[in-house]
Amino acid sequence: MATLAMAADSSVMPAGQSHGVQSPVDFDFVPPAPGSYRLERIMPAPDGMVLDIDGKEKRLSQFTTGKITLLSFIYTSCRDAKGCPLAYAVLQLIERELEKRASLQGKVRLVTLSFDPQHDTPEVMRQYGAGKITDAHGLRWHFLTPRSQKAVIPLLDGFGQDLMLVSGPEGKQEVSHVLKVFLMDKAGEIREIYSSSFLVPQVVLNDIETLLLEEAPRPR
Repeated sequence: MATLAMAADSSVMPAGQSHGVQSPVDFDFVPPAPGSYRLERIMPAPDGMVLDIDGKEKRLSQFTTGKITLLSFIYTSCRDAKGCPLAYAVLQLIERELEKRASLQGKVRLVTLSFDPQHDTPEVMRQYGAGKITDAHGLRWHFLTPRSQKAVIPLLDGFGQDLMLVSGPEGKQEVSHVLKVFLMDKAGEIREIYSSSFLVPQVVLNDIETLLLEEAPRPR
């Protein structure tokens, strides 16, 4: 679990760094080939209001429908190598692979959504995503934050992203969370949920291609 101090410091790691993660998750299996399996429809992604890096309020559904979407909850001051920094590092690896595959360009987006709006303002999220907002290949990586802590709760509940209050050093109240990354299809249906143990870039990429094959028109 990663922990979030409610009185977090104001430091933000730049997007060009790996946030302390030296390598992706280790795994000792060969992922099945894209299209050789089916991803079940788990549940619809919830909707709500969020702020983009310009501070403009928008519906989250704008960022979870219309394209295959990979979304992770984070808070920018997280220092747990198996928490938010791991999610960021793996998404960076996936981003690089997506840029190499012409068949995937323009069909996939990445979303990083903070659950700490008190600290993670739109400007902080802009700094966190520096250099990753857009690229020459058409891949969009959106960095979003809710307007208030009250606005976070229905999103967390809707995604099933667990948070738990714990007592930290010197009696400070902290929030503990389990890392989850969500894969959604074009209709906004959650099709896979990755924990830290299964957040393997090749697995995620194969799942993305599987969804694209599912959406492709069948020959008559």
